[in-house]
Amino acid sequence: MAEWEKMQSGEWYDANFDRALLEARGQADQLCYDFNTARPGSPEQLAALRALLGTELPEGLTILAPVYFDYGTSTHLGKGVFVNHGCYFMDGGRIKIGDHVFIGPFCGFYTAGHPLNYSDRNQGLERALPITIGDNCWLGANVSVLQGVSIGSGCVVAAGSVVTKDLPDNCIAAGVPASVKKYIEQ
Repeated sequence: MAEWEKMQSGEWYDANFDRALLEARGQADQLCYDFNTARPGSPEQLAALRALLGTELPEGLTILAPVYFDYGTSTHLGKGVFVNHGCYFMDGGRIKIGDHVFIGPFCGFYTAGHPLNYSDRNQGLERALPITIGDNCWLGANVSVLQGVSIGSGCVVAAGSVVTKDLPDNCIAAGVPASVKKYIEQ
């Protein structure tokens, strides 16, 4: 099994030394640069974003520069998604963001985890677990979402929170680690 396939299936894979993954990240890095340095909303910026995500752009998608992706093609954004400045998508694992999600500035989505044993970690091993964000969510500034987490639809996550566990639909969560503070009547 190729390292890309291992990565996508949540198995341990060689993230640091596999030539194909290094090339894919290098290509994504170049496309991020092209997007981030282009005139906002220009045909060049939109072309870089389409190439980065590997698909047509969903209706109403807004991404403000700078933005960073490890691969791009593992991130799937819904209609009406707004991504504010400075966000990072560590998308070795799939990141799926639903429709009408507002993402505040400097948010990070981190699918990767490393072995606790340093000899394995020094070999470049990593495991990527998917992140899913439901429809109609709002993530405040500087929210971090860690590997394997699902956030239900209709959630609000307070600025500065670190989401380490799944959140149910229609909740307000805050803290480090984030916990449910109350529920929203939709």
